[in-house]
Amino acid sequence: MFELEYLTDKKGQLKGVVVPIELWKQLFIEDDASAKELSEAMEDYCLSKAMDEGKESPLLSRKEALAYLEA
Repeated sequence: MFELEYLTDKKGQLKGVVVPIELWKQLFIEDDASAKELSEAMEDYCLSKAMDEGKESPLLSRKEALAYLEA
């Protein structure tokens, strides 16, 4: 798994994220990608990671899922 580094200012406010080059190359093959393409690639990557994590979580019955959502 890749680790992201967060950059902050002197007040501790988040200013940026350092993405490991290996991950960057997986996400963005083209050097001249537009901001929209970058955003879509990052969204696709994050959705894929969330789906992978979801596969490892236990399944709830309909009743259990509704109870969880109502809590």
